[in-house]
Amino acid sequence: MKVILLSDVKKVGKKDDVVEVSDGYARNFLIKRKLAVAYTKGSSKILDEQLAIKKEHEAQLKKEAEALKKKLETMKLEFSLSAGKEGQVFGSISTKQIHQALQEKGIEVDKRKIKLDVPVSSLGTTNVEVDLYKGQVIGTIHVHVSQKG
Repeated sequence: MKVILLSDVKKVGKKDDVVEVSDGYARNFLIKRKLAVAYTKGSSKILDEQLAIKKEHEAQLKKEAEALKKKLETMKLEFSLSAGKEGQVFGSISTKQIHQALQEKGIEVDKRKIKLDVPVSSLGTTNVEVDLYKGQVIGTIHVHVSQKG
């Protein structure tokens, strides 16, 4: 029996996939638990419409991410840290601080999307990458660290 999956099912398929499963499995497990619906002309038409809407929404999100990327690349975040005589820095700039600085400028980015393997702990400018859209749109933030006092 052909069914359209309404959610991800382990070892069967992902949401919106059309899969062939045994009649008993489809009726007694997938359809009964609302994990799938039977594949018919009507259900396939609804699926196509939903996929078109989803694709359009994804395109809009990507477009917004591209605009945010351009905005981030013109921006420079300024931080200051205490430093010793030989330029040795005391402290570091973490993703949390970068996230807060972006929020102060009115830009909302998920803190977990800021790609910073180790905190910024050197004077000067460092480029920090931000995943704005599913790894397809990567923005760059210029983080400038200067010496306090």
